[in-house]
Amino acid sequence: MLLGYYSLNKLRYTQGAKYWLIVGSLFFYSWWNVSYLPLMLASIVVNYTLTRKMQTKEHNKPLLLSGLIFNIGLLAYFKYTDFFISNVNLALSTEIPLLNLALPLAISFFTLQQIAFLIDSYGGLVKEKNFTDYTLFVVFFPQLIAGPIVHHKEMMPQFATLRGKVLNYKNIATGLFIFSIGLFKKVVIADTFATWASAGFSVSEKLNMLEAWATSLSYTFQLYFDFSGYTDMAIGIGLLFNIVLPQNFNSPYKATSIIDFWSRWHMTLTRFLTTYIYNPLVKSFGKFSFHKAMFATFVTMFIAGIWHGAAWTFVVFGAIHGLALVINHYYKSKKYKINNIFAWFLTFNFLNLSFVIFRAESMGDAWNVMKAMFGGELVLNHQWYDKLEFLQDRVEFGAWMQNVASNEMPFIFAIIALVIVVFFKNTTYMMENLKPNFAYLSLGILMFVISVLKMQEVSEFLYYNF
Repeated sequence: MLLGYYSLNKLRYTQGAKYWLIVGSLFFYSWWNVSYLPLMLASIVVNYTLTRKMQTKEHNKPLLLSGLIFNIGLLAYFKYTDFFISNVNLALSTEIPLLNLALPLAISFFTLQQIAFLIDSYGGLVKEKNFTDYTLFVVFFPQLIAGPIVHHKEMMPQFATLRGKVLNYKNIATGLFIFSIGLFKKVVIADTFATWASAGFSVSEKLNMLEAWATSLSYTFQLYFDFSGYTDMAIGIGLLFNIVLPQNFNSPYKATSIIDFWSRWHMTLTRFLTTYIYNPLVKSFGKFSFHKAMFATFVTMFIAGIWHGAAWTFVVFGAIHGLALVINHYYKSKKYKINNIFAWFLTFNFLNLSFVIFRAESMGDAWNVMKAMFGGELVLNHQWYDKLEFLQDRVEFGAWMQNVASNEMPFIFAIIALVIVVFFKNTTYMMENLKPNFAYLSLGILMFVISVLKMQEVSEFLYYNF
């Protein structure tokens, strides 16, 4: 892709370079399942047509509503139809067959991106007339699959600048280094934690306290290193093309409150939720009040939970984070002070517990893990010595313990991960302050080689599921 892009630009075929990026991005998307390519192309055509019509008509609200119904309907059909049918069957004792629809890759991300563009067009904030540019904005392959969720105004000007069309060796060096960090995060760190997390959640009803904490912490770190690893890879690849993608993580596990956390975690999603759900909701209430704002906060996070997946666990996850944000805002409004270390401790443990719900297959599994984390029936039955046995004594945990020396390994890795996320500089800082030299080159090569050697064990990115 790099060779074709810069070669075409050097020959001054700038439009051809855009076509090259589009075709390459569509090939990248189709590699997973080509049958869903027409769906994405249809989504692009419909949304572009609606936005163009908005520019030529005075009364645009029907067009906006049509676009929102189309986009949300498309997402709801593929993502929530079976969830709706299964709950109807459960409530009414019916036997409506499930459709068993496969979730098209990246549908949540390219749909949100186009909803944002649609609303901005309605508000007169963008006036894109070029179908090629609009398509490139949607399908640019580094961020197509799982974000960051980008805005048109921060992307297309970069493709238009002359300096973006020539090789920038500083960007290439930085991009390769950030990409290597992301690959290492995913393949070496996240997938190591994934082994322990998956094993623990698969036998949630049989966990003791130590095993439950190992399971929960493993997933908490798997989720962060997996998704931030993807983001680093996307940002690194973008830099190779002289495209700066927006920051998506800012050391979220350093947060000292839930408000602070959501300003650091999946930042482009938070920006989307604030701009296109929270703000319109608050405005719809008329005169502003603190209580109305808190209600809008809860509803926004509730919707964010549902967006993540078609399961009650995601509904509950969104609700408890919405409630936590409301409590945090009320607490903040009273100007109470709390020790920073204690605030961090409370925030991190709340996140760890909420991610148990986020990961579990059902609320029952989540309850089993959390019950075990705090003793559960162990405390009630006073059977500590019978229950607190080594993990390798469990037949079910054989797969978990094959490659580790003892049940202490998840905790050792968790402590190391905690030190990294709390005390080390993040990749955004590295990207902004990187001075290419032999040390960085050696570190980048080392991370890349180690990651490639572990590629045969790699699992899918977690956010492919969302």
